Parts: sequence; C-alpha cells; structure tokens
Amino acid sequence: MSRITLHFAAVAALAVAGLAATPGALNDGPILGFTAEGSQQQRALEARFDSHLNANQLSEWNKQLSSRPNHVGAPHTRQNAEWMAFQFREWGYRVSIDTFQVLFPTPVTRVLELVEPYKLSVPLDEPVLRQDATSRITEGRLPPYNAYSADGDVTGELVYVNYGVPKDYEELERRGISVEGKIVIARYGGSWRGIKPKVAAEHGAIGCILYSDPRDDGFWQGDVYPAGAWRMEQGAQRGSVADMPTYPGDPLTPFVGAKANAERMPREESPTIMKIPVLPISYAAAQPLLEAITGPVAPESWRGALPITYHIGPGPATVRLHLKFSWDLQPAYDVIARLEGSTYPDEWIMRGNHHDAWVFGAADPISGLVALLGEARSVGRLAATGWKPKRTIVYAAWDAEEPGLLGSTEWAEHHAKELNAKLAVYINTDGNSRGFLSAGGSHSLERFVNQVARDVIDPQTNVSVAERLRARRAVHHHEVSADDDLSISPLGSGSDYTPFLQHLGIASLNVSFGGEGDGGSYHSVFDSFDHYSKFRDPGFAYGVTLAKTAGRMTLRLANADVLPFRFTNLAAHIARYLDEVTTLVDEMRKDTERHNAMVRDRSFALAADPKEPFVEPKAKDPVPHLNFAPVRNALSELERSVRRYDDALSERMAAGGVAAERAQQLGQILIQSERVLTNESGLPRRPWFRHTIYAPGYYTGYGVKTLPGIREAIEQGHWEEYYDQMQKLTAALSRLTGTLDRATAALGNGG
Repeated sequence: MSRITLHFAAVAALAVAGLAATPGALNDGPILGFTAEGSQQQRALEARFDSHLNANQLSEWNKQLSSRPNHVGAPHTRQNAEWMAFQFREWGYRVSIDTFQVLFPTPVTRVLELVEPYKLSVPLDEPVLRQDATSRITEGRLPPYNAYSADGDVTGELVYVNYGVPKDYEELERRGISVEGKIVIARYGGSWRGIKPKVAAEHGAIGCILYSDPRDDGFWQGDVYPAGAWRMEQGAQRGSVADMPTYPGDPLTPFVGAKANAERMPREESPTIMKIPVLPISYAAAQPLLEAITGPVAPESWRGALPITYHIGPGPATVRLHLKFSWDLQPAYDVIARLEGSTYPDEWIMRGNHHDAWVFGAADPISGLVALLGEARSVGRLAATGWKPKRTIVYAAWDAEEPGLLGSTEWAEHHAKELNAKLAVYINTDGNSRGFLSAGGSHSLERFVNQVARDVIDPQTNVSVAERLRARRAVHHHEVSADDDLSISPLGSGSDYTPFLQHLGIASLNVSFGGEGDGGSYHSVFDSFDHYSKFRDPGFAYGVTLAKTAGRMTLRLANADVLPFRFTNLAAHIARYLDEVTTLVDEMRKDTERHNAMVRDRSFALAADPKEPFVEPKAKDPVPHLNFAPVRNALSELERSVRRYDDALSERMAAGGVAAERAQQLGQILIQSERVLTNESGLPRRPWFRHTIYAPGYYTGYGVKTLPGIREAIEQGHWEEYYDQMQKLTAALSRLTGTLDRATAALGNGG
C-alpha cells in the first residue's frame, strides 16, 4: 500500500466507526424544509439528477476551457463565455451575458535588477515544459505580475520582512530596523498577498517584491512539477494586490455597477489601488537577492527552505524595481442563466463560479466551473421531463474574479435592488480537488449543509462526505457545532460570495473539496489541464462529488416547502464569537500589564543581544473595562426567539407542512433574516462591508474577522469606536429577533 492508500484506509475505518455511532448518517428521514412525503419525492429527484453527471464530460470541458489564456479581456475568455451561454440555452435556460467595463491593468514594463553589491538582471518569466502542453502557448499570455500595483521606477536597499504582516513589522521595530525609503521582499503566506504591500507602504517602503518560498510552496512540501505537484523553482504566483478589505470590485466604481456609462473616479483617487510598485518572482529568482542581504540573522520562524542564511538587512543588497502598466478598461462577461420557478418565481436560489483565470486556470477556477456546468446540465435534463423547481434557479459564470471579484461585485451592485427583494441564498464554488468537504458561510445554513453532506458519498472511502470529514476532525481534534453538527467556517473574502453576503446581506455558502490534491500550480502558467488531471483530481471523481453536493443544495433550496434556515447554530456561533472577543480583551489587558512591568524593570534591555540593534519598547496604554452586557442581553433574547421559531416550525412540519399562502409569507420573512444582520453605514473606514457578523479582516484580507466591528476596534485600541460598534451589533441582533418572531407568527396555528 502507498502512503496515500494507507491514509485513505485509516480515514475510512474511522468514518465507518462514526457511521455506527451517528444514526442516519446516510439520511432517509425528512429533509429540512420538506414534509415526509416531499422528502421521498426529493430524494428520488436527486437520484435522477446524479444519473446525468459524467466525469469524462467534466474532464473534456476542463481541457477545452483551459486550452488558451483566460485572463480578463482575452479572446478565449469571451469565447468561453459565449460557449457557456450556448450550452445553457441548449439545456433549457433563459440566458444573458451581462457585460461590464472594468479597470484591468496589464504590464508594459517589468524590470528587476540587483545593483549592489553586484549587477544582476533578475529573470521574471516561467519556462516551457515538454510535459505540460499549454506551457508552450505564449501568445496573448500575461506574464507574472501583480494587478493594481502602482507604476514606479524605484531603487533602494532590500529588507527581508518575512510574510510582511503587521506582527513582522513589530519584530523589525523591536530590532530598530526601519523600511522607510527601502524596498521590502516578503514571502507569500501568512495573509492575503495584497496586505503585504499595503503594510509595507504604511511603514514607508517604496517598493515590494513577493516570492513563494519553497518551505511553504515548493520542494520542502514534496516533489516539484513536473515530477510532482509542488511549485517548481521558476514558478511564480501572479495575483491582485488591490486593497480588497476596503472594497472589492472595480477600483473606480465602488457601490455602482461598472457599466460603460458609469461615473468613474480618477484613478489616482482610488483607495484600493496600491501606492507602491509590487512584483512577484520565483524562489529561484529570489535566492540571489536574499543571499545578498546582510545584517541581523532572521528569527527562526522567519527562515525559509532556500539553502542560504536568511538575513533581515537593510542592504547592502540594493535593487531597482521598474514597473509600468496599461491601465485600460476591459470587458468582463458574466454569463447568467435562469430556470423559472413554478410556485415562488420571485424567490431565487443562485449558484456561481468564476470563469476567468490568470493564465489557463484548470484548477482555479475551471475545476469548480465544470462541476457547476455538470450540475446545470443535469438540472436542465430534469426540467426537460416536465419537472420545474418551486423557486427560480439562477446559474452564474463570473468574469474578472481574479483581479478582485470584479464580475460578481459589479453585477451585484448593478442589480442590488432586485437581489435584495428576491435572492434567498447564494451558493459559491471556485477551485476543487480530491479530498475532504470544505464548507463555509452563513451559520443559519449550517444544519442544512450537514444534512446534505450526510447524503453524498465520498468516492474514495465509500462513506458519506460528512463522515469522512468528521473522521478527519476527530483525528485533528476539531470542534463540532450545535447538536453535534459539523461546524462550517465563517467567511472572510477571496471569492464571489463576498458581494452577496457581506455587502447585500444574502445568506451564502462556499463549497469545495480538497486536502488530498494540494500542489504549487496556484496562479502560475502551470495551472494547466496536464497538472490538474495528473495531480489534483485524476478522473474528475471529486468534480462529480462537488456537483452532487452543490446540486443537492441548489435543488433542496429551490424545492423546499419552507426555506431550510435553522438559527440555533447561528446563535451558538455568535455566542462563541462573543466569548472570543471578551477573552481577547482579557488577554490584551494581561499582556499590557506584563509588557509595562517589563518596561519598568528594563527586562527587555537586559535580555537583548548586545551584538544586535535594540530599541527599548515604550509602555502601552492600559486596556479599559468594556461593557458587553447590552450585546449579551440581545443575544439572550435572540436565543429565546430561535427556540420559539424552531419549535413552531417542527410542529407545523410534523402536522403536514405549511399552507401555500403562509409559506410564501414565511419565505419573504426568511429571505430578510440575513439582511437584518447588516448595518447600512458599514464598518469603520470601509462602509462597503455591511455585515455585523462576518467580514474580511482589514489586515488579513481573505481571513475572516467575526463580529468585525467590535473585534477590530478592540484589536486596534479604538475604545470609543468599540461602543459605537457594540450598539450596532446589538441593534442587528435585535432586528433578527424581531424577524424570527414575525416568522413564528407567520406559521400560525392553523397550518
């Protein structure tokens, strides 16, 4: 047995044990939102749905769609959009291609030179590999670059800043090292890439170089491409560095869809375009730059896997970074396909996956896109037999996701009024590979996700994807949620759910499989069909599994008698997030007291290495007492309303379901249950983000901050701001309480 086979066998054994301990793991009882009779009909429908899915077809589509460069504005990107629109029409959908004109800079000049202590022109491009058929396609291909970097021609000493996140600059400050007027070099990891130049610029750096260290993404992890899946030495990670935690989408049209006639701000006024030049390079290109840096040896946690001693600097390594971009508007093509609902046509269930890529994009995003297409084709086959969903199903293939969620954001902003009235749930997918179910999103859908996961079989272990995930979490001691449900993750950002969940307040999910198909092709020329089909999901079995999982979510939401929101899990998560915040305050207070005691005792100075620069830390301001009582009281009221709603709904469904008139009224109330958790004024300094429970962190990017208003106020020591945000969170919880009370009343006593 190989190591992988042994791992699968061990996980399967754990999962089978879990099946014995968890009744109904392959659930044949009532489906959430359905009566007993309706559940039987739904499961029969899902069996027919599964029968139309075909792994070979997903493979063929992936090869076709990833055969040419797919960046924003590329000819093949438009061809793919038109091909998908044709397919959707053939499958019975009403289809449109919604076009936006978005700012998409592409490189004109890319120069990186080491000028001291010796001259070196740094190589910036990726090689052709005979084992990778598409790597030889260079016509129309974008080279490695960071979109929304500033233009610039700067020369400065190099400083190595590890991952380039705020805590790394705290380490530099303790050592008396400044990046003012310097160019920083940071390794990918630790946060979203756009945070690195943002923090560097805040500290006075004039340029930023990014590279993938082989410890994180290369030979330290496994064999490199083409022998293995990991990033080869000349591979580079492209990507956007727009300040998406401020707002995603077109940098020139916040809050407004970027149609051709949209009013645009001047480019120099956009807060999301980076203020310094930024360039990604490979670890082969980074090695001589890092070797030329002297100064203090980097802390152990900063050291990568290159065969060098990692120094911090500054200098004597000095580099010239010269970048210039086109700054053109390019068309973004969103493919939108609708299947009208028979009973509640103005309640929409939406599925989305983007179709643009940095180069070919076989893994990111096309592996998820072909699963969506397989799902849509199968649903179309069902509709061709006369079946119709109760609610309208909308499929979307988004363009311009990679530069900063442009296609989905512009579409959501442009259609915000209609979406606010009609869209019940948005379900997102992106890249996919073999392994374990990953699900994140609105915790009001957590129980729903768990039930779907118990009804889908993992193709490698022959147990449910829920039980395989449960086995993994048991091994790694992960938590479960209310009533032994598996927790789904809160969402930060990084894919197309962001405008729906965090701007419009639409209940959302993000779903994929992964963990056994890792590799280093991300945002490189080697994100190709050859790489994906060999290492990520050979045979596309997990493409079919993703289609089965997301397809059941879509069909159940579209067909349910009552939308399957359950709020017990949501209330439990909010309580846990509140506990985390109060613990954060306690820990900050203790750390501040400990720090100030060490300042008084000169402990820092006595412990410092006399051979290295040292700056005596200053005393910190004390952490005040914060009153959490109002939000805890609001949470208690919410928990009572949740119990009343759940009890009333269970009673009504057990008695035969909800009458059509009441179901329609209830649906309109439930659609608003996520909306009421938003705050119209948004978060401090970034009003586009309106959700009071979930947001990307201002300094984490993709990483989520739960209860973001109060959490970030505390982390940044903005104590007056904390009280303002606490009041807004309290008001949001109270609005949800009122919404659930109305939902309970809508259930009535007479069916």
